[in-house]
Amino acid sequence: MKNNYPKIQVRGVSPAPFRGGRHAGLLPLGAAVVAGLLGVADASAAEEQTLAPVTVKATAEQQDGYRASKTRVGKVVQDPHDVPQAITTITRSLMEEQEANSLREALRNVSGLSFNAAEGGRSGDNMMLRGFYTFGDMYLDGIRDTAQYNREVFNTEQVDVLRGAAAMLFGRGQAGGVINQVSKTPMLYGINKASVGIGSNEYFEAKADLNQRISDNTAFRINFMTRDEGSSRSNPVTGTTPEIHRQGFAPSISFGLGTAHEVTLSHLYLATQDRADYGVPFDSATKRPNQSYAKSGAYWGVDGTFDDSETNITTLNYLFTLSPDTQWRTVLRSSNYKRSYWASAPGSAASFATGGSAKTRQTDTDNLVIQSDLNTRFNLLGMKHELVTGVEYLKEEAKRWALANVGNSGIYFKDVVGFTNSVTGQLIDTRPANTYQGETFSAYVQDAVEFIPDWKLTGGIRRDEMRSDYVTVARTAPATMTTTAYSGDFGENSYRVGLSWQPRADSHYYLGWSDSFSPTADLYQLSGSQYPAERSAVTELGAKWLLLDGNLAFRAALYHAVKEWERNTDLESTASILTRKRQSDGLELELAGRITDEWEVFGGLSLIDGEILQVAPGNGNPNFVGQEPRNTPKRTINLWTTYRLPMGFKVGGGAEYKSKRYGAAPTGTAAFNPNTVPSYIRWDAMVTYEQPKYAVKFNVQNIFDKLYYDALYDNGSFTVPGQARRFILSGEFKF
Repeated sequence: MKNNYPKIQVRGVSPAPFRGGRHAGLLPLGAAVVAGLLGVADASAAEEQTLAPVTVKATAEQQDGYRASKTRVGKVVQDPHDVPQAITTITRSLMEEQEANSLREALRNVSGLSFNAAEGGRSGDNMMLRGFYTFGDMYLDGIRDTAQYNREVFNTEQVDVLRGAAAMLFGRGQAGGVINQVSKTPMLYGINKASVGIGSNEYFEAKADLNQRISDNTAFRINFMTRDEGSSRSNPVTGTTPEIHRQGFAPSISFGLGTAHEVTLSHLYLATQDRADYGVPFDSATKRPNQSYAKSGAYWGVDGTFDDSETNITTLNYLFTLSPDTQWRTVLRSSNYKRSYWASAPGSAASFATGGSAKTRQTDTDNLVIQSDLNTRFNLLGMKHELVTGVEYLKEEAKRWALANVGNSGIYFKDVVGFTNSVTGQLIDTRPANTYQGETFSAYVQDAVEFIPDWKLTGGIRRDEMRSDYVTVARTAPATMTTTAYSGDFGENSYRVGLSWQPRADSHYYLGWSDSFSPTADLYQLSGSQYPAERSAVTELGAKWLLLDGNLAFRAALYHAVKEWERNTDLESTASILTRKRQSDGLELELAGRITDEWEVFGGLSLIDGEILQVAPGNGNPNFVGQEPRNTPKRTINLWTTYRLPMGFKVGGGAEYKSKRYGAAPTGTAAFNPNTVPSYIRWDAMVTYEQPKYAVKFNVQNIFDKLYYDALYDNGSFTVPGQARRFILSGEFKF
């Protein structure tokens, strides 16, 4: 049976069984695998035999397949199998086989996740997980990345989704979980790949992943991407279609690799020039998406509409290995996010020529983060301890404007990177502006204690102190401005406790509890001082098994999540509080890995029972009590599987299923009769021909050209159709 761990070539020893205590003979743990392959024997055998020198050589490309064997989502490198909380990891292999090029596409592999459409104060990547918002829980290499933009995965090694409240580890956030992107980093062995893909609706992508060893302990890596996409949808009057034009560049250099002092300097540049698709309206009579517009592919965008962004993230990472059991990691990051868009939301048929309802915004965000973590293992009072502690400083500055048309009627302009009106030469009018400034000081400590063999108790506490200032300016007349200012100081504790039982290395049973908070004025949520911060608490009972010699991972989790004082996502809304209290109960099953040498599978099932328990005080609609929250499908299923055939061929396919979802905000006094997005199932397929130096791959996305609705606008006014059938032919070259 082939395993998913790095292949090792060994000289000078003969293979011997691994004998390492009560878990002898099991190979899921990385140390056990290496030890077994190196032929480590017990102490008595070692005394009887003198071994020749050993040379260990890694293969050129170490990749996990579908089962990830390591993650740092818990602040320390460990096998996801050992984390007492549900984790879904989307590996690079899975993303590449599916031709998933954006974070959004990669996250289709996460059961219990659904997408929000545009606006709602949160344009860009905006997802629901376990029925809760995740816009405050986006991370890049463990550091907050909550700006409003569309993320790409050309520089991503894997995506870790830590489910449930995680404020003790990451700071303020929601009840659904944390979505953490793991960047590619330089390595001492060569990976050099370039690929080109073409497809239907003017699809084109070129990307490269180049790694060069400079010296014994220094390496340099560059990832590059450019992609263009059209659409089968179009404006029936102007012929305009939704478009995607994205370019990315990510250089990084590492010094001291394999030594006690490792330093990595990296930069991520991403530019997008899209024409956003805000979808179709709902039919007021049926409360379903308007079928005539959806089936005809009607689109309200015009030639002047745009959605442009520019992201720059610079990171300095220092890893100090004090001993085999102790590491100190310090990260400094400076990032800037610029975005400007003038989009067209669905309107009437008469508005096709002018672009429907205008949605305009420009944002400029600067973040500075210093994060330092120490992890160590030691024995105390006859018990094994795994201690993790750290501090963090976060400074955020953000500005937001509404765009104005200063040119000819029907012509829209941008200045996200200094553009001017091409007709008049004027700079676009971007005043008045809303501004947000925040500073957060954090410290945490967590200890996992093996108090008796195979039983481990984890406990942690974090303190966040936040200082925030928010100013909003509204133009009430051509020469009149109205200013609203708010300052907030918040001090919140977050906790995490868990009990784990691992009777064998291949099985893990756990019970955990964690909480989270999100303060007023954070992420553009403004409700003054009349309400406390959002609070969430999640209880989870789970089990994880490693099957087939560790090649196949299976997990199950039952959870109960409660959220109080849920904020609106947009401070410009008249209702600052959406619900006073709501809960989500669910079951999750997930399978990832290799069944045979030729057959791999990745799949998940999520069942969610969400309920609104109390509505917003003052303006809440009592008819929503006891109802299902918005955009929370009761059932989601995802599956992807491949089979390797002789002569270098591999075939694969999968499906994505979501049950119906409601789209409405709990305001007003009307009866509960929300717009509804129907259930759907989408099928994909792939065939590839692989050789050592090249590969040719053919993907069909949405094989049966199913009309389905992918993303839902927060207040239920429109929904966005999903990807129509698309063919992509790509070639990859290795050198």
